Amino acid sequence: MKVPFLDLRAPYLELEEELDAAYRRVMGSGWYVLGREVEAFEEEFAAYCEAEHCVGVANGLDALHLILRACGIGEGDEVIVPSNTYIATWLAVSYAGATPVPVEPDEGTYNLDPELIEAAITPRTRAVIAVHLYGQPAEMDAINEVAGRHGLKVIEDAAQAHGARYKGRRAGSLGDAAGFSFYPGKNLGAFGDGGAVVTDDAELADRVRVLRNYGSRVKYHNEVKGFNSRLDELQAALLRVKLAKLDEWNARRQTVAARYLEALGEESDLTLPSVPGWAEPVWHLFVVRLPEREALQRHLADMGIGTLVHYPVPPHLSEAYAGEGWLPEDFPVAEALAGDVLSLPMGPHLEPEAAELVAGIVVGSAAAAR
Repeated sequence: MKVPFLDLRAPYLELEEELDAAYRRVMGSGWYVLGREVEAFEEEFAAYCEAEHCVGVANGLDALHLILRACGIGEGDEVIVPSNTYIATWLAVSYAGATPVPVEPDEGTYNLDPELIEAAITPRTRAVIAVHLYGQPAEMDAINEVAGRHGLKVIEDAAQAHGARYKGRRAGSLGDAAGFSFYPGKNLGAFGDGGAVVTDDAELADRVRVLRNYGSRVKYHNEVKGFNSRLDELQAALLRVKLAKLDEWNARRQTVAARYLEALGEESDLTLPSVPGWAEPVWHLFVVRLPEREALQRHLADMGIGTLVHYPVPPHLSEAYAGEGWLPEDFPVAEALAGDVLSLPMGPHLEPEAAELVAGIVVGSAAAAR
């Protein structure tokens, strides 16, 4: 049996009739940018996230970048970011002209450690970006408490956490604003790029709407130096179809994760995901840690099983930030994770029996390595 890391064709096959109808509706409308489909999706996704406002943008990176711009964060400012995240979190800060200040993750959850934030705050700090990594929410009450004492904005990077809950509340409603990505592989994925800003702050949402559209509310009347970052009508229409299935698909992911946790629970060489009692993750990724990751990854590939590494190079050691002076061992937790994490197949169309097969091969490979 071949097991792909993620089956991107299966969602279309499941929803083919509805998706094709949405496509035809948009193509027949003659209106393809910032129209009724985007407006309807923004209303529906805001309601789903239990927030007041949603602004569709071109991608998840732009969502974070435009939030920072809308908050007035720029040159000379600092923004606290996790040392362990996809580089887009850092790039959003850099695009705004500010400086990313890395803080190490909690070693149990791999999310930003609230206890380390205060030591990183300086008079130039303006915000904290909390990433809900792998689909599990960060410890938001503690992060908000520290930020509140220092007058900092709290921004959720919820690119991997569509539908996740923290103490019963949805990701996207846990800070001042949240940035979502609808990259095809996400829990709520478009058929191309897409993103959104979600917030309860009407003024912030209004500023993002202006910034995404060349700095303009009225065509050819430009209030500020804005950007071209608009979720298009076709992607919005397709996302509306998939949004109606999101909770069901997330539940399927939870079933797969439960099978993995049960089947892998006795394997001493693996570190399995740790889920706090207050977290309801949506299992965007199922990530294990183990020494000799490469050997297991090769063995799984030989057996027809797809895996990925999220992420092999921490941002501070990437070429993109080589000029910032970061050195190996500056952020040892992030570096350790980069060296031994492995993402197993995960998705709403992965059969639980396939997950058990994968787990069996992982266990057998680990035993053979001993």
